[in-house]
Amino acid sequence: MWAEKNWQDYELIDCSDGERLERWGKYILIRPDPQVIWKGIKRSPMWKKADAVYSRSRSGGGSWSESRLPQEWKISFPLGNEKAARFIIKPTGFKHTGLFPEQATNWNWFYNLIKNSGRKIKVLNLFAYTGGATVACAMAGAEVCHVDASKGMVAQAKQNMALNGLTDAPVRYIVDDCKKFCEREIRRGNRYDAIIMDPPSYGRGPNGEVWKLEESISELLKITAQVLSDNPLFFLLNSYTTGLSAATVGYLLDTVLKDKFGGHTESEEIGLCVTQTGGVLPSGASARWVAD
Repeated sequence: MWAEKNWQDYELIDCSDGERLERWGKYILIRPDPQVIWKGIKRSPMWKKADAVYSRSRSGGGSWSESRLPQEWKISFPLGNEKAARFIIKPTGFKHTGLFPEQATNWNWFYNLIKNSGRKIKVLNLFAYTGGATVACAMAGAEVCHVDASKGMVAQAKQNMALNGLTDAPVRYIVDDCKKFCEREIRRGNRYDAIIMDPPSYGRGPNGEVWKLEESISELLKITAQVLSDNPLFFLLNSYTTGLSAATVGYLLDTVLKDKFGGHTESEEIGLCVTQTGGVLPSGASARWVAD
C-alpha cells in the first residue's frame, strides 16, 4: 500500500464505528468513512475533544455539529522533502474539506518525476478539484492545464496557487466536462507529456448526463490517451470506487497505453497511516504508468 508518512499538518489519529478522527492543522474533525467497518475500538481520548463532527442525514447529505471551526484555515505539506506546499481547508456540507490527504503519496511521486525529467513537462490534470496535484506539478516546474466541471473548485484551486506564490505560473484553468474537453483537444492537436486523472465514482453532467465510473472509464481512457505527446512521461489514474480494485485500474491503464507507448504500470491501494494503531486505512486505489 502507498501511504505518505511525511504529513505534519494532517493526522489520522484513530478510526472506528464508521468514522475517522482527524487533525487538520490544529483542528480536530470527526468525519464518516464507509471503509471503517470495525466497531467499538475508539482508543484515542481525542474522540471527546473534536472541534467539529460531521453527521449524515437520512434524507441525504449531512451537516457539521459542535463546530468550533473557522470558515477556512491553511495547512502545509513538504513536497519532495524540499518545499512546503500550502493548501486552504474549507469544510463543506458534503463532509469534504477541500483536500484529499491520501493523495500526497502521488504528489511526491510525480513531483520527483517532473523535477528529474530534464525537460519541460506539460501536464493535463483532469477532474482536478481544488488543485493539490496542480500545485505539486507547478512547484516542480511543469506547465499545467487544470480541468474541472465545478467553478467553485476551480476558484479554490486558483486560491491554492496564489497561496504558494504561483499566480504567474504557466497554468491554464478550464471549467468544462473532462471528456468533451479532451475530444476538443484531440481536434485542436494539443498534446500533453503527462496526465493525471481523478474521476468521481458517480456524477451528473450539466445537461443531466449520468456518470458512472465503472461504465465510463474504459472509453474515457482511450480518448484521453490520444492527447498524450509522442514522448510522454507518466499517466496517473485514481479510483475511489469500491468495485474497482488497484489491480483493475492498473490493468485498464496498461491495456490502453502499453501497446503504443511501452513503459510499465504499477498499481496499489493508497492509504492513511493511523497514529493510534500503527495501521494504514485504505482510502482508494492508484495506477501509475511511466515511460521506460
